Amino acid sequence: MLTITVAQLNYTVGDIEGNAQKMIAAARQAAQAGAELVVFTELGLTGYYPADLLEEPGFMQRVDDSLGTLLDASRELPALHWVIGAPQGREGAGKQLQNALLVLCNGAVVRRYAKQLLPTYNVFDEHRHFEPGPDVARVLRIGHTQVGLLICEDGWNDAGLAYAVNPFARLADAAPDLVVSINASPSEVGKREQRHQVFGAASRRHGLPLLYVNQVGGQDQIVFDGASFAVEPERGVTFEAHRFVEDVTTLRFDQGRFLARDGGALPPVDPQGLPTMAFYRAQIVLGLRDYARRCGFRQAVVGSSGGIDSALTLALAVEALGADNVAAVTMPSVWSSTGSVDDSVVLCRHLGIPLATHPIAALVDGYARQFEASFGQKLAGLPLENLQARIRGTVLMEHSNAFGHLLLTTGNKSELSVGYCTLYGDTNGGLGLLGDLYKTEVFALARHVNEAAGRELIPNAIIDKPPSAELAPGQRDTDSLPPYPVLDEILKLLIEGRRLARAEYDAAYAFVTELRARPEGEALVQRIRAMIARNEYKRRQAPPIIRVRSRAFGVGRQMPIAAKFV
Repeated sequence: MLTITVAQLNYTVGDIEGNAQKMIAAARQAAQAGAELVVFTELGLTGYYPADLLEEPGFMQRVDDSLGTLLDASRELPALHWVIGAPQGREGAGKQLQNALLVLCNGAVVRRYAKQLLPTYNVFDEHRHFEPGPDVARVLRIGHTQVGLLICEDGWNDAGLAYAVNPFARLADAAPDLVVSINASPSEVGKREQRHQVFGAASRRHGLPLLYVNQVGGQDQIVFDGASFAVEPERGVTFEAHRFVEDVTTLRFDQGRFLARDGGALPPVDPQGLPTMAFYRAQIVLGLRDYARRCGFRQAVVGSSGGIDSALTLALAVEALGADNVAAVTMPSVWSSTGSVDDSVVLCRHLGIPLATHPIAALVDGYARQFEASFGQKLAGLPLENLQARIRGTVLMEHSNAFGHLLLTTGNKSELSVGYCTLYGDTNGGLGLLGDLYKTEVFALARHVNEAAGRELIPNAIIDKPPSAELAPGQRDTDSLPPYPVLDEILKLLIEGRRLARAEYDAAYAFVTELRARPEGEALVQRIRAMIARNEYKRRQAPPIIRVRSRAFGVGRQMPIAAKFV
């Protein structure tokens, strides 16, 4: 029998000393619960992912110093084994660092394992800094239990499709009683179920129980959902930690089965998890909360246009930061409808937040008159439309500078894909909450927010109105774009393709195939493809967005700007 504490913690990248103290607190909690083993997560000491901080002077010395602090603390708990993740130096040719798992006990490092498979795709770039570990298995006996050790990606290749090396099979040959995998697995829609499928299949294939410990928290664009779990070969997933929160839970492992700390049965795990909209909401809220906290912001400001994007952004910001810490600004121009201003008033009343009014008509007029005086030409058409957006962006940045609020940009993935946004205007800000949601998903999430609240937080008048930038008389988004249900299916196929969940891919593929069967449909698809390509320069300069899908703009999609696209 082995008593194990799962330490699912929210680390801050670069706060090595603070992360060490979180580990020590969890280890003491584990010892009080009678645990013989406490398991932390991949690169937990530095936070995942430290990127080029690894190359900063003094960074690795801080890692070594804090490792010494952990070793000292382990002497105070001599019966407890600590499984931690940290970068470690190495000698010889190749990179000078490895992504390592260390087992500490009573002041000593009793096992070391270096990650073999270094992901360099999507949001990952581990080959940039680390050298792969040798093709060897690491097993540690604790009491009567043989514990095998893995790090994240090393467990994802048991089907042998992505790498020539299979660390899981190598570990299985060493005949452990239990496999412990430490992870920093970013969250996206469907990822929890994918983890269960991949590691459940490996557990069945090798007849090995497995404990998968994942970190939690937002880091820049990426959010980690936690959802640590235990899986058995015959029963499947038998334990799951909470999602989107820290969770320190002690389990008992006895004769190949996971039990509650007192030896009783664990509650059943729901295979369905969260519905998609509830998942989006939880991920975005945690992502904003941690981003603001780690960047030193307590408050946020949003430009309230009376449209769906700004309304949803405000509702999510209130959930993440509290109504007392969110402000809205409406900036009507000569083209703004009375309904849009009124809708902003009702929205902010429902959310319990202040709404400031900053009209921009006089500013636009002043710019236009000076433009004509300086350049001998009237400002009209697209330049005049973009001027309004840029003045609004400037006003919001003034507010941010004056009051110390984090400015949240409101663009969605559909608009960012095709460049339906104004650089240095509505793209201004420090973080985008909706940038990985297609417009049709924005509407669905707004409805979900109301349903979850049990009341109309976002006025139905906002949800039901036709989308418009209101930068010209009678303007509608459909003047420039196809209807969003059409656009979004095309975008899903062109941007995410086979990375989509099977059902979503099949639906998008069938829709676009039928569309392309007609000449005008094929022309539309090619037009959208060209719009995506030529607006890469806008996305490169836009604020970071919170990633919720399989392929998000930013670190997960690296495309050239000056290139020819067929």
